[in-house]
Amino acid sequence: MRKQVSFILSLLIVLSMVLSACTAAPVAPAAPAPDSAAGDAADTTTQEVPAGATRVAFWHSMAGDIGGKSIPKLADDFNASQSTCFVEPTYQGSYDDSLNKLRAGLQSNDIPAVVQLFDIATRLMVDLDVATPVQDFMDAEDFDTSDFEPNVLAYYTVDGKQYSMPFNTSTPLLYYNKDMFAAAGLDPEVAPRTFDEVADYAAKLTQRDASGNVTVSGGAFAIYGWFVEQLLAVSGGYYVDNDNGRDGAATEALFNSPEGVRVLEWWKEMYDAGSFGNYGRTTVDTRNAFLAGQTAMFIDSTAVLRGMIDGSAGKFELGTGWLPRPDESAFENAGTIIGGASLWILNGRPAEEQTCAWEFIKFLAEPAQQAYWHTVSGYFPIRLAGYEEPLAVEWRAKYPQFGTAVDQLHAAPNNRVTQGALIGVFPTARQTVETAIEEVLAGQATPQQALDNAAATVTQAIADYNVTMGK
Repeated sequence: MRKQVSFILSLLIVLSMVLSACTAAPVAPAAPAPDSAAGDAADTTTQEVPAGATRVAFWHSMAGDIGGKSIPKLADDFNASQSTCFVEPTYQGSYDDSLNKLRAGLQSNDIPAVVQLFDIATRLMVDLDVATPVQDFMDAEDFDTSDFEPNVLAYYTVDGKQYSMPFNTSTPLLYYNKDMFAAAGLDPEVAPRTFDEVADYAAKLTQRDASGNVTVSGGAFAIYGWFVEQLLAVSGGYYVDNDNGRDGAATEALFNSPEGVRVLEWWKEMYDAGSFGNYGRTTVDTRNAFLAGQTAMFIDSTAVLRGMIDGSAGKFELGTGWLPRPDESAFENAGTIIGGASLWILNGRPAEEQTCAWEFIKFLAEPAQQAYWHTVSGYFPIRLAGYEEPLAVEWRAKYPQFGTAVDQLHAAPNNRVTQGALIGVFPTARQTVETAIEEVLAGQATPQQALDNAAATVTQAIADYNVTMGK
């Protein structure tokens, strides 16, 4: 089995290198995962390992204060709660870094018992068969998930089986400057809901100097593939065939559908009108432009909401709205896809380590820990009881903008569109779509042409992946 995994990983690495060379963007480097903080992180706990305790390595990608303080605290709290298991967290870099280190570790047998991986690694992890599904542990003790967020669990459920436990979960929001809204004669308490409303608001919010040059753009979106996936989902469109790869292995990219083309047409129309700026692929650059008063609206993950509240304090009042949809009907039958990451228990570790890993994952899912995680990180609690903890109630009262995110999550239907696509080449697919966006904005291709080309590239990548995996 180990030799087979090594062979498959070697093929996938070669495939990834070839596809990256074909789709490399000449303009800017790919943006980091929207939920992965930048910076250094303290790695471990200050506690001593109890005699006889099973040590559990936990690889994560949470940096900054979240990774340097909150992750070690959660590990410390778990370690203090019992004496048979001892969790040792280690920061591994970005989501991509962590996945690459895991790939290398699987070939050298240097792997943790628990690893945090981003959402789009799900198909690959299932196909590699290197994790023990958390469903096995759930079934063994009749673990109750009745108050867990169904849309959150659904993303990490494949073929009716829960493979990993959601950990840090987010969705995208529309962020806007309420002061600029008021100055433009717009109601600062009402965010635009549809594509047409966003275009109308952006035109009214755009400011120009005496020569007609734009000094403040009405809005701006980072060129990030995740945003296209989300805008496609709230339009009711599929990313790949076979119901987003959930009712059978995906074989064809479908994001060049009328729903996907409409997204880029809308984006291009606002850009050409001068009401939408372009700050490249790196999401933080668009966030910084917003905080600097250079643009009035943008979209980003709910995971950055706390940072945006802090960053806008004393400058302007921050508003939040649901991710815009093509029209009002889409609010009833479509919705956002959850993003973020989940926790996987690797089957290459001894049984006692896997058992302790499950105990740790269960501990993190308890309401008290979920409320703490929600308030320090800005991510959703993965279970309803987490919202009712006094700490979480007080938090949302202080920061009502978080209510927008929670309401949007609960309003989304749980279907194949909102559950998100399952493909093993998702990082490559995102980069390919980002290149398509750049071509459209630069006038090098129409939205249909750019997405057709991107879809063909991704379809071939899926085919190559399926052959490698023996599908």
